[in-house]
Amino acid sequence: MGKERPGGEKQKRMVVGVVCNFAAELKLLLTALLLLCTLVTLLQFVPSRFTISASDLRFCISPIAASPSPSLSDTQSDDLLSNGILRRAFHPYGAAAYNFITMGTYRGGPNTFAIVGLASKPLHLYSRPAYQCQWLPSNTKQNNTNITSSLAYKILPDWGYGRVYTVVVVNCTFSHPVNLDNSGGTLLLHASTSGGGDSKFNLTDTIPALTEPPGTFNLSLFTSKPKYDYLYCGSSLYGTLSPQRVREWIAYHVRLFGERSHFVIHDAGGVHEEVLEVLKPWMELGYVSLQDIREQERFDGYYHNQFLVVNDCLHRYKFMAKWIFFFDVDEYIFVPPKTTLGSVLDSLSDYSQITIEQMPMSNKLCHSVDAAKRHRKWGFEKLVYRDVKRGIRRDRKYAIQPRNVYATGVHMSQNLGAGAKTTHKTEGRIKYFHYHGTIAQRREPCRNLVNSTDINFENNPFVLDTTLRDLAGSVKKFELKMIGSRLYNTRQ
Repeated sequence: MGKERPGGEKQKRMVVGVVCNFAAELKLLLTALLLLCTLVTLLQFVPSRFTISASDLRFCISPIAASPSPSLSDTQSDDLLSNGILRRAFHPYGAAAYNFITMGTYRGGPNTFAIVGLASKPLHLYSRPAYQCQWLPSNTKQNNTNITSSLAYKILPDWGYGRVYTVVVVNCTFSHPVNLDNSGGTLLLHASTSGGGDSKFNLTDTIPALTEPPGTFNLSLFTSKPKYDYLYCGSSLYGTLSPQRVREWIAYHVRLFGERSHFVIHDAGGVHEEVLEVLKPWMELGYVSLQDIREQERFDGYYHNQFLVVNDCLHRYKFMAKWIFFFDVDEYIFVPPKTTLGSVLDSLSDYSQITIEQMPMSNKLCHSVDAAKRHRKWGFEKLVYRDVKRGIRRDRKYAIQPRNVYATGVHMSQNLGAGAKTTHKTEGRIKYFHYHGTIAQRREPCRNLVNSTDINFENNPFVLDTTLRDLAGSVKKFELKMIGSRLYNTRQ
């Protein structure tokens, strides 16, 4: 038996003491490792649609780890030169606006895509940001694993009305069709600042714009007959809207547009509970789709990002409708008696875009014959005086055949395909009556009763026009036939 070295017992006691002193820390470390292993194991069973992106991780870490300060080698300071000149240094922090914000990405054909989004307006106004598209097939065994588009051009459709952000439609065109075997893939958008914002850097963000799961690509979509004859793309609805005015508007236009029609409503805060109750019957019948777009209010664009919304709607439904209409919920499309919307548009089928003449109606003047029962009459039934002031350019609204259009605006599109034509000569065939501001009034609109066929009111000449009033009875009967009496007690 070997002789124990002097001090051995003392060393053992020291080790035991160290272990005892750090027992709590060891327990905490082991517990943390156990939780980490458990989390890793659980993540293997989470559905594939649940992902944690790099941006998510940065968001989680940001409260703990602030943006790192520039290293000493990168940090500049004021420098007094030998010639007596003081050279000043500038220190950038943060970012004023996002490089690109996507709302939707849609196919335009077997080899083309449209990416609809917002981007920094100063970046596009004073610099030349560039875009490039890339298709990554899910089947990595394919020879064309990386396909980079030869054409990726941008369209700015908001006519310079943007604020912090402007609307951008990026068109990606590949040299040949992608995902024809329906194996799936991902479209990447490479958005480069090209030195805008800081000429020292050309920053590029790689954005997964669209993922097509295997088996979801429908090639026949581009050649088959559209699901709808007429589709309405609504602008952003905001404010305290009148449920009764919305009720009247939707009943009138479903009757006019017919069975093969659809209405896309965009809620930017205006579809409160009472308005929703008015839309529900028509949603249940399949005539109305409601999209909640309130999140876009985070990004400072023109008029609740109106141009963004209509462009997204255009590309989302581009192959689902023969004609798409763009107008507001205080405006009523009208075609003359003995014609139909279908017959009028058939006569204009050679044009990819038609604009529609405005008939401005008073939002205050009603005929005195309705004095006793005006509370029971609908808005377009009792507001019967039309503004006839001459020499004023009135805004027009429009309809397009969407397969020939690349981007659109609020009052017309300036981005038609090659050979596509526009006509403004639609007088006598189609027009719209505009009851400006009535949609946002939650009170009785008849504030002035008139017993005359013409009147000068607030320095404008008005004449009696009962065109839509004469249709009110038919519209009410249509509503009753379609959805019953469930909306009879709708409030102003």
